[in-house]
Amino acid sequence: MNEVQRAKIVLKILNKIYPKTPIPLKHRNKFTLLVSVLLSAQCTDVNVNNVTKDIYPKYNKPKDFVKLGRKKIEKLIRSIGIFRVKAKSIYFLSKILVEKYDGKVPKTFDELEKLPGVGHKTASVVMSQGFGYPAFPIDTHIHRLAQRWGLTNGKNVVQTEKDLKRLFPKKYWNKLHLQIIYYGREYCKARECYGITCKICTTCYPNRKKPIRTIKA
Repeated sequence: MNEVQRAKIVLKILNKIYPKTPIPLKHRNKFTLLVSVLLSAQCTDVNVNNVTKDIYPKYNKPKDFVKLGRKKIEKLIRSIGIFRVKAKSIYFLSKILVEKYDGKVPKTFDELEKLPGVGHKTASVVMSQGFGYPAFPIDTHIHRLAQRWGLTNGKNVVQTEKDLKRLFPKKYWNKLHLQIIYYGREYCKARECYGITCKICTTCYPNRKKPIRTIKA
């Protein structure tokens, strides 16, 4: 079985299990989506949602966070990992959005990736989930699963993104990104499946007996 055949199996199984893919990070607009994605680095979506549910009803525009200032933002997100670094990024990107973009989130990769704390993965999530632009955000989980399923050699996340974009039609990218995340959390967990127990792993590699080692992102 080659990688193209495995990709078809992956798509078929994921479409059956997850016909609908709600966005896991709760948000009110494109700006709060951007903030939530930024907060989710090295943190679970559940933790981010628990924190932001008390923030977004009051503060949901860039000007709100500029008025708050860094110290108050720090207090609001204190229970989230590396909160000081994230508070600094949120404050300064809010300032840029107010001063340069009239309080709106820019809709190009280039402009997004120039904002403080916004890397390619964060920009990809905002482009796909916020603007509906075809993108394939690659986090550590997708990087790991793509290796287990024989869709990439796993050299790095850049290579994984290229491989997945090559194997799957563009029209599936936005939904597929979320489907893979959901499947990984439910069936192909890092410390449970090891590439030998879930349906995708056993279908793509029926003869695999030993746990597969994956390259970290």
